[in-house]
Amino acid sequence: MDRWVGKIAVVTGASSGIGAATAKELAKAGMIVVGMARRVQLIEALKEDLPAEAAARLHAIRCDVTKESDILAAFEIISTKFGGVDVMVNNAGVAELPLNLGEGNSESLARTYKTNVFGLLVGSREAYQSMKARGVDGHIIHMGSLLGRQVPDIPKSSLYSPTKFAVRAITEAMQLELRKENSKIRVTCVSPSLVLTAITEEFAGFGPFLEPIDIAQAVIHVLKCPPNVRVQEVVVRATQDVLNLA
Repeated sequence: MDRWVGKIAVVTGASSGIGAATAKELAKAGMIVVGMARRVQLIEALKEDLPAEAAARLHAIRCDVTKESDILAAFEIISTKFGGVDVMVNNAGVAELPLNLGEGNSESLARTYKTNVFGLLVGSREAYQSMKARGVDGHIIHMGSLLGRQVPDIPKSSLYSPTKFAVRAITEAMQLELRKENSKIRVTCVSPSLVLTAITEEFAGFGPFLEPIDIAQAVIHVLKCPPNVRVQEVVVRATQDVLNLA
């Protein structure tokens, strides 16, 4: 992680779960971390779990990633206050059930797809533009899922998986574009099995679950790879994972 010490990392959905764990681990590793979420007070509270020098490197910006105006405003603050972004972790995600073909779930579908797909796309675009403008060989990390490889039979959730299929496709599309530009910016998809977060409370009985720190450590692992190595995807599974997924 030496090459990233003092560099700027942006983590969306940093108020809880994987995002909170990742923000803390990056701050402890020496990065200046900007956590983005709707509940900034929860990001500020993360400082209580950090050594003083790491806590001083953690900052919070209010941002609802379903709103492009919020994302653009957040990146303007990041540009003005910190100079830009070097590492982007697109972690924000929701699963507002029911996500199936039932009636009356339009708001759940809209919120989930805007968060998991639209927000990730806009955040990636803005991070890329920041890196390109400054000549930074940065790294963009998308939080995918094993549910982006196969649709499991989990009640009321069949239309959640397509959002994670999209994350994998977006990762490949970005990698293609960057290769054509001879860019050294790297893009990686981290695809865990079920992780114990607020989202997976709806999936009780399909464990065992990974812990958020497990996925944060996977992010650290990806960032530790040398500049000549491009990690396309990291799949993280619980040792006794019972989901029959590819």
